[in-house]
Amino acid sequence: MIDDRFGEYEDWVQSKSGDVDWVKRFRYNETIVSRIGVEIQVSGRSDLLARDIIHIRNSLQDSHIDVGAIVVPSDEFEFLLTDRVANFSYAVRYVEQELREAKDYPIVLLAVEQDGYSDKALPKKITNRGNG
Repeated sequence: MIDDRFGEYEDWVQSKSGDVDWVKRFRYNETIVSRIGVEIQVSGRSDLLARDIIHIRNSLQDSHIDVGAIVVPSDEFEFLLTDRVANFSYAVRYVEQELREAKDYPIVLLAVEQDGYSDKALPKKITNRGNG
C-alpha cells in the first residue's frame, strides 16, 4: 500500500530490484536541484536493512541521489507485522552501533504506524504452489 501511495504522486520513480525503491527529483524551473531516494522496509527480514543502507550509500556515491530516507515500522507497529522485521529502535541501533559509517551519510530514518485496525485479516500470500 505504501508503494501504491508513492505511485499516485508526480515525479516519484520506482526503481528496479537492487536499487533504491523510490526516487524523486526536485526541480527549480528546468534544473534538478536535489534528489531524494527512499527505501521501504516494512515487510522484510531485519537483515535487509543493511542492504537498504548499501543501496542508499551506492546511490549517494554515484550521485544518483543527494539524500536518502529509510521507512521502517514504529516499535508498536512492528508487533502487527511478520517476524524479524526491523522496527525503528532496531534501525537506529543498527546505524549507530553496527554499521557506524552510515551515520556519516545523509540518511533519515522514518517510522510509520498503521492507519487503523480491521476485523478482517489480509489474505495469506501463496508463494509455493508445488507440483501437486
